[in-house]
Amino acid sequence: MHKLSDKLLVESYCRATELKLNPEFIHLIEKEIKRRSLQVEIIG
Repeated sequence: MHKLSDKLLVESYCRATELKLNPEFIHLIEKEIKRRSLQVEIIG
């Protein structure tokens, strides 16, 4: 995940939540978003 751009990370998060992918996968994306201190509304 460290190689993803911020924009792609956020887009991936949005798409993963839309598709209701594995909650553990979504949680990993959320952790990376928080680590980067990005401003995204985290659902759930």
